[in-house]
Amino acid sequence: MGELPRESNQLVEQQVYSRIGADGFERLCRAFYARVANDDILGSMYPEKDLAKAEARLREFLVFRFGGPDDYIQHRGHPRLRLRHASFAIDQSARDRWMQLMNQSLDEVQLPADVRAVLVGLFEHVATFLINR
Repeated sequence: MGELPRESNQLVEQQVYSRIGADGFERLCRAFYARVANDDILGSMYPEKDLAKAEARLREFLVFRFGGPDDYIQHRGHPRLRLRHASFAIDQSARDRWMQLMNQSLDEVQLPADVRAVLVGLFEHVATFLINR
């Protein structure tokens, strides 16, 4: 299967929120951060007192990115993902673990297959983009 033209990808991405709503993103982020809390690679990047805030930030970002309300932009401004993650040592193993935990979370919450494919496409791209070590 060939890659969709960028314009088509954007259209599909903007429909994700209408398909799963805030609840879908909430369930996904909750499942993900439950795994992060005790992870030997990622856990240390998230102080326990900041886990709930990190979960909320990811959820708001995903909601905005996939066609929902722009609360993330209203609260935090432009995502500036590389800048916001610069203080974390993100190497290939951290990137791979992030993807592993996110894929496990996607398995748990059982979003529609087409929605999952769109989410994984962005997650793979961004996780690789954030490698800084």
